[in-house]
Amino acid sequence: MSVEQPAGNFISRVAVEFARNVRQATNGQLNIRVHPNSTLYRRPEVKAAVTRGDIQLGDVFMSALGNEDPIFELDSLPFLATDYEQARKLWTVSREAVERRLLADGVRLVYAVPWPAQSLFSNRPLRTVEDVRDLRFRSYNPTISRLAHLLHARPTTINTEDVPQAFREGLVDIMLTSSATGMDLRAWDFVSHFYDVRAFIPKNIVIVNERAFQRLPEAQRRALLHAGERAERAGWELSWALTGYQTRMLARRGMTVVQEIDPQLRRELTEVGQQITEEWLARAGEEHAQIIEAYLDEPPR
Repeated sequence: MSVEQPAGNFISRVAVEFARNVRQATNGQLNIRVHPNSTLYRRPEVKAAVTRGDIQLGDVFMSALGNEDPIFELDSLPFLATDYEQARKLWTVSREAVERRLLADGVRLVYAVPWPAQSLFSNRPLRTVEDVRDLRFRSYNPTISRLAHLLHARPTTINTEDVPQAFREGLVDIMLTSSATGMDLRAWDFVSHFYDVRAFIPKNIVIVNERAFQRLPEAQRRALLHAGERAERAGWELSWALTGYQTRMLARRGMTVVQEIDPQLRRELTEVGQQITEEWLARAGEEHAQIIEAYLDEPPR
């Protein structure tokens, strides 16, 4: 099982516990070896590797698949779902569509874990979107690239493990990512400001090759899916619990942490987010548009 994050990251820890639960439930008959820190495959390669069967399971940042289908971008539309209650509601109404789309490619969804909300790390103070103009903006999916363009910044695709060096070499000036990633990367070593804008709450999904899954005995298939349910519950709880703690840790490491965002900056960012959502609706198709409608119309569960 390929996992992008370093071993100490909470998503990697959830994956290790998932593998342990599968092993225990099958009396050691089904063993999953977790390989953290992209030691097997880097982010852009994981889904294809699982689809081919080169590896049986992989951990994938869902919105990085946005070029394959707009449904994978849904959780990264800026300012659509900005807290855990909203993010869970959005996942509830969209999960079935994600599962169908993955199965069409020969992979099955096992579980999903949310990141803490994505916020801005910058090497300079930010008060309005004009302060972002012409900055090199680290991108990791099509939505972030579009956000950077609308902010008149310059999107630059950088894999997570390459971010510190990119900042040090002047290839990146600003990034939108979680406090958890900031801690993993020791962001205080190369960036000065953290703006807690909470733009969206994206997810990592764990997928399994469908052919390999179907070859398992029925009892082992049930055990794997049950362990996935446990991992998803644990992952949501852990992500929520870590959010405030990690933000405090960034401040203790010497970063300037800004939680009261300048009203003008927040308003301008929200307007850009609304434009991105409107563009997504225009190209996503009626079925996906209905998911947004269901999210906006139904109360949280």
